[in-house]
Amino acid sequence: MHETPSLHRDLIDGRVRLPRVGTVAVGATPSLPWFVMDAADREVEPVSRYLRDRMLGDASPETCRSYAYDLLRWFRVLWALDVGWEQVTEAETVALVGWLRHAQNPQRQRPGSLQAGSVNPKTGKPRLRAGYAPATIAHNVTVVHGFYAFHMHFGRGPVLNPVPENRARRAALAHRSPLETRAEHRRGRLRPKLKPRQPRAMSDQQWSELFGQMGCTRDRALLSCYVSSGARASELLNVELGDIDWTKGQFWVITKGTRARQPVPASPEALAHLAAYLDETGLPTDGVPIWRTRRGEPRPLTYWAARRIIQRAVERVDSNWTLHDLRHTAATRMARDPELTLVEVQTILRHAHISTTELYTVVGLDDLVDKLAVHYSRPVQQTSWPTQYGADDIEAVFGGGQ
Repeated sequence: MHETPSLHRDLIDGRVRLPRVGTVAVGATPSLPWFVMDAADREVEPVSRYLRDRMLGDASPETCRSYAYDLLRWFRVLWALDVGWEQVTEAETVALVGWLRHAQNPQRQRPGSLQAGSVNPKTGKPRLRAGYAPATIAHNVTVVHGFYAFHMHFGRGPVLNPVPENRARRAALAHRSPLETRAEHRRGRLRPKLKPRQPRAMSDQQWSELFGQMGCTRDRALLSCYVSSGARASELLNVELGDIDWTKGQFWVITKGTRARQPVPASPEALAHLAAYLDETGLPTDGVPIWRTRRGEPRPLTYWAARRIIQRAVERVDSNWTLHDLRHTAATRMARDPELTLVEVQTILRHAHISTTELYTVVGLDDLVDKLAVHYSRPVQQTSWPTQYGADDIEAVFGGGQ
């Protein structure tokens, strides 16, 4: 058995920092909207070939950007270990996974932030962990596996894929009818354990508290549209003036994944806030999103700017809601409305499978506070037995303490 080199062990234990070299840059062509550059500002050609192939397979520019950052992290590991991308083995994958498990995530190191991983008493949501999330690790490993599977198809790269294959998963998913329940299978080696993500919705009081922190007409309109439509963050931010149907009370958005243009509802209150916002700032030109910045020259509001609006608000009320929790809140309200069927809610939220919509019907402990208060206030009921049973028989069966 070969001994693990010391630098590999240091990376596995998170004792060293990856070199902050290389970057992800914006591409100039539709076939490569994002690409990776090395420390000398040269394009990493193997990555570009793979990303072009993903784009030709109808991947979205956002997917291309996500894959580029994962591969940049992978190449930083290789640069730190001084290993060429064509000479890698499973040892480098182990170093990547170990580093992601134990290193500190710089995006979690915010000044004044509370203990990572602790539960917020107001929302019941755990705060983000100090390191990288299991979903981030799983995604990075999957991207690296796909990168090498692509190059090995053309005879490039190492003889074996550095990411271990999961044959159990392949066997469980092969030749399976979509009507059958998905078979359980073991996790692949180096794959993290992923827990089912339970949706967290705001109560009416929590929603009013958060909405009260919005300091301008734009932010009030934005939150109202989110919580009434259930649209995803990126979908709503790209809405243009021509996408608003004021008569029917709906927006047209580009759906994540399929990128089909589909309608989502909007409440009369949300449309009223939106009209006030457009009246205050003026109508945008054609082809420009309606949500714009308020400082300096007006620019389209990005996802990161919208997320920061929520972050500033929740910091003032000592909670940890996120932008995506607004979609969870909208979905939970719809799923618990007795006048809406689950299939109708699935249509509104544009879920591919109704099992995803069913997650919003689960009742949490926070939803049972009033019922539990009534339960605890009731007197304890004394045990009684039907009169047709004799006392001797009851004592023989249940004991003298009954």
